[in-house]
Amino acid sequence: MASNTAMMGHLPSGLGICTTIPDILYVPELIFGGLVWILVACTYVVPHNPQAWVMSVSVFCFIMTFIWLVVFACGSHHNSSGWAAADFLYHGIAAFFYLSASVALAKVTLDLKSDPPSKDYKLDISAVVFSYIATLLYFVHTILSAIRWKSF
Repeated sequence: MASNTAMMGHLPSGLGICTTIPDILYVPELIFGGLVWILVACTYVVPHNPQAWVMSVSVFCFIMTFIWLVVFACGSHHNSSGWAAADFLYHGIAAFFYLSASVALAKVTLDLKSDPPSKDYKLDISAVVFSYIATLLYFVHTILSAIRWKSF
């Protein structure tokens, strides 16, 4: 752990993104974001706008996080403080978007509660849980990226 915190003023490249903080969070962000995308795509939500917003957020963040992962893995950032600032900014925006999508999806899911719970309701509950986990991951990544950016 000491080597991870000592390198906070450095942007990793190659396999270093799998061992440094906050870059180790890319893979869980992709996994939980992909699960939100899949679960929302499998359900039917009566008010279509929240579902469209959740899908837009999850697809946008999935694609951008994958692109960000590739940029960092290839070393295209050239250890520039501008990339550290952009990393902080992107993850802050993603955390905000995911929070807004999670709240909207949770509201619609609670409105659809039935007895006994339907398959769509169970899928929506799973999507809400994974959406909040993705929000937490992006928020933690934002905080750690801000610390790294300030250490440049």
